[in-house]
Amino acid sequence: MFDWVVVDLEHSTISLESAGDLIRIISLAGSIPLVRLTSNHPDQIKRVMDAGAHGVVVPNVTSPEEARQAVAATRYPPLGTRGVGLARAQGYGRSFREYWEWQKRKPIVILQIENISALDSLEEIFSIPLVSGFMIGPYDLSASMGIPGKFEAQEFKKIKRKILETGKKTGCLPGIHIVEPEPSQLLRAVQDGFHWIAYSSDMRMLEVAAQSGLRSLGKFRQR
Repeated sequence: MFDWVVVDLEHSTISLESAGDLIRIISLAGSIPLVRLTSNHPDQIKRVMDAGAHGVVVPNVTSPEEARQAVAATRYPPLGTRGVGLARAQGYGRSFREYWEWQKRKPIVILQIENISALDSLEEIFSIPLVSGFMIGPYDLSASMGIPGKFEAQEFKKIKRKILETGKKTGCLPGIHIVEPEPSQLLRAVQDGFHWIAYSSDMRMLEVAAQSGLRSLGKFRQR
């Protein structure tokens, strides 16, 4: 079983209503539900957290201020700025006190590092209190470097290594998105020292599995 599953609002047509259903299903399956946001907006963070998400994946963080904003939006005052509601996360009021204690330390905040400009203040970004970890977004990062999708380029590997080492130095859990569902890439990421690894996506897994099946039938289909 996957340790956690991300509901992606950034690059999909999933609505907040559907996200709420998916959060519940992921929880019932015994995994940790997270939501990748459309943007670093406190209103959206509040709503997915109230729906029961255990945390958020925040796209394109490039400054310490953006990291602080994301953390604050997951916590109630005085630790943050989140408005208090009685929704699924709080048991519709029944478990409000338990949730109040939970939200002080438990919400997961993963920052996506996917623009070369983030490197100017990377150590400060990773040192923001209550940031759980980071995830390198390889496509956007490589695009910001002018080499979109060229993950084997030495320039990209150098930047990836710098981000990883800065995460280790600051104690910020290092992560990366492995786009293709290839076990060899997954093992290499673990060996490199990444701990928070997003392994592909549902659509890529379906595509790769389907194409593999079709290729295996190739000789029969030619008859």
